[in-house]
Amino acid sequence: MKILRKPVGTFLLAAAAAIALLSGCKADIPIVSEISETKAYTLPQSMIIVATERNRYQQIYTSQIWGVDLPGGQNFETYLVAQVKEFLQEMKMLNLLAQNKGVSLTSAEKEKVRKASEEYFSSLTKEDISYMGVKEDDVRTMYEEYYLSNKVVNELTKDMNLEISDSEAKVILVDQIVLSDSALAADVLSKAGAEGADFAALAREYSEDGAIERKIGRGETPGAFEDAAFALSAGGISQVVEENGKNYIIKCVNDYDENATQERKAGLYRKRKKEAFDQIYSRFKEENPVTFSDEIWKDVKFSKDDKTTTANFFEIYKKYFSD
Repeated sequence: MKILRKPVGTFLLAAAAAIALLSGCKADIPIVSEISETKAYTLPQSMIIVATERNRYQQIYTSQIWGVDLPGGQNFETYLVAQVKEFLQEMKMLNLLAQNKGVSLTSAEKEKVRKASEEYFSSLTKEDISYMGVKEDDVRTMYEEYYLSNKVVNELTKDMNLEISDSEAKVILVDQIVLSDSALAADVLSKAGAEGADFAALAREYSEDGAIERKIGRGETPGAFEDAAFALSAGGISQVVEENGKNYIIKCVNDYDENATQERKAGLYRKRKKEAFDQIYSRFKEENPVTFSDEIWKDVKFSKDDKTTTANFFEIYKKYFSD
């Protein structure tokens, strides 16, 4: 279950971030857990994520984001509060799992964390530091926990057989002609098979679907169309293929798109890895529930006019750690 940084509407480990006004408060965010020695994140540590994501969202969407209505009656503020709590809970849970499985940072990794923390902290303005109430040790803690959240995924799945073959990931490129009338389809197939025929021109003239070119990954859309397409060599044209009430004529343009195949292969590997890790993670999470108290958030106030600008916590992380 890798923690990833995503745009609005998706999650940073199923979470984005929230915006909060410190008002001088330095309290810990309490965690309720069956694990008796669970250590909470302090509010300044949490504010690193809060400020980073709030500023990033506002940079992309401007201050208009504050007036957006979201599903479920949420506004931008309530949405971010909910997401930051979930993010911090998940990151803490992954660190508890790492501790349980004996996964820790090496000396070299700690040195990278030190350098990343130093760079990030030195990038902060006085307004950023005042807003977050943060010290360099807080930054180091959050980089350590964020990195360990990623590392535990790799460590617990590294010996699993997760290999994806080229055949399994294969992507091909085809042109298609889509018709409802089977008699017309037979006639167009005859034209397509004639010497010197321009398949793409026929598709533009006859096809009922404006999308002529298609990239297809093996197993993405099982059925007669996919079977016929993958049976073709480059330049080959299929017979009329019936599927879901439509008639298809397919021409294979490229029977092995190497770049697309390798990209899909990497994506399938990540998916398989996540599924394998989720089995471990879900079991651990069920046995060791960790939740946050809402108490810390009751006096939180929001402002779109504060002077904090920091938004590079994750960019600096990626500079030192290639995930």
